[in-house]
Amino acid sequence: MVMADYEDFARAHLPRLLRYATMLTGEREQAADLVQDVLVKAYRRWSRVSDAEHPDRYVLRMVTNDYLSWRRRSARLIAVGDPPDAARPDDFASDHAAREDMWQRLARLPRRQRAVVVLRYYEQLADADIADLLGCAQATVRAHARKALTTLRNGLNVDRMAQAKES
Repeated sequence: MVMADYEDFARAHLPRLLRYATMLTGEREQAADLVQDVLVKAYRRWSRVSDAEHPDRYVLRMVTNDYLSWRRRSARLIAVGDPPDAARPDDFASDHAAREDMWQRLARLPRRQRAVVVLRYYEQLADADIADLLGCAQATVRAHARKALTTLRNGLNVDRMAQAKES
């Protein structure tokens, strides 16, 4: 019966875990590896995980913690390239370029800041829940969010200034 409970849990939560891990890592392959590692650990600890008040949050925290500790195990991959050319607003490629640009910007954030941004804006968790997942104070969550958003905004402002000079 324990195995069936785990399988049901994994089947039900796998899509969300993969989406979340992809947002953290920026790459589907790394996200799949991360989630696979975590689900193996969750299986080994299933009695503890299933006894938790919110098993889904418990596993989400495991994914977050493993992501934050990956710097010791793997190199961080960041695609480097020229900034996309300005495209017409109705051009399909402009949407793709904007998404790619945001991936690039997120990839440059420190891991904790990136985790806070993803948990806050993608997972839509409150600061208290994020603090619980990351094992830190709510003030720390707010500080990470502020620094991350400042970094992202500054990058956008630099790009706008460069575009204005080119015009």
